[in-house]
Amino acid sequence: MRPLHCIIKHQKWPLAREFRISRGAKTQADVLTVLLSDGYHVGWAEAVPYNRYGETIDSVKKEIYACVRQLTTQSTPADLLELLPASAARNALDCALWDLIAKRENKAVHELIGEPKPNTCTTAQTLSIGSIDDMSEAAKEIAHQPLIKIKLDNQLVLERMHAIHSAAPQSKFIIDANEAWSFDELKAWLPQLAKMNVALIEQPLPAAEDDALIDLSPEIPLCADESCHTSDDLTRLKGRYQAVNIKLDKTGGLTEALALLEAAKKEGFIIMTGCMVGSSLAMAPAFLIAQHAAFVDLDGPLLLAKDRLFAFPFDNAEMHPMPMQLWGGNANYLNRELLSLLPKKYLM
Repeated sequence: MRPLHCIIKHQKWPLAREFRISRGAKTQADVLTVLLSDGYHVGWAEAVPYNRYGETIDSVKKEIYACVRQLTTQSTPADLLELLPASAARNALDCALWDLIAKRENKAVHELIGEPKPNTCTTAQTLSIGSIDDMSEAAKEIAHQPLIKIKLDNQLVLERMHAIHSAAPQSKFIIDANEAWSFDELKAWLPQLAKMNVALIEQPLPAAEDDALIDLSPEIPLCADESCHTSDDLTRLKGRYQAVNIKLDKTGGLTEALALLEAAKKEGFIIMTGCMVGSSLAMAPAFLIAQHAAFVDLDGPLLLAKDRLFAFPFDNAEMHPMPMQLWGGNANYLNRELLSLLPKKYLM
């Protein structure tokens, strides 16, 4: 057994416009791109460290380097479940391993996990927080989209949503409060929001205050985001939420995301799959989860000024299957962007 070689690149992807949520704003996506090589094949993946969970670019790099010393050419994604907690670090290594194994075995990842070839799906389009007028104008621009995700804090919630609903009356909406509401605010706003085509509300309360939702019968399904990381969380979430948002940077990769998906379906949760702000490479493994989701929010690449080579094709809200060169394809698909990140010694 030989050790795996690991390369980590901190990459910065400028956004097309400022992206603002209840916790603050950003103008670029800071991601870690991880490459794993067995000496013959190279797999790669992207993860987004998230400060909400105490992660930074440097801390996640250290976790990855510490863990990869324990990996060999015989390691599998399942091995990582014992080596790292659910995190961006594990996500990067898990998805890079899946890509590496797909190339080594000359089978696409969807074949390795026993799934059919992915189909086109409809993704939400995201509006970040702004003034009432700005959000209304932004909603008008995408009023033809069937599903719009609205980032909100706890200020002018009904006023903003009334303006957005008026601007896009045929669209359905997901509201993402990012833990910014109180229980009293949620109860007060639910009846009015239900009249504005709001189909789902993500994480209205801080994760530590979930108990307030016990026995609430909301007019709109509530979706656990910050409160849901892995399948171990489902027992606690039952009776509090009706839906769960599966994000690979929270589950720690595709392996646990698949386990969470199956467990959540058995428990009767509505399935949503979401993302951090990142490139098409980060969306690629999540697209496999999207095949089973009632709500898909994988528009991260649309927020970028420029995406990767072999990016997902988008036709308005329709997210078409990725080119196999991007991620998870067999050994016949090469990506010159991936090769450009390798030192010369790997190319000789």
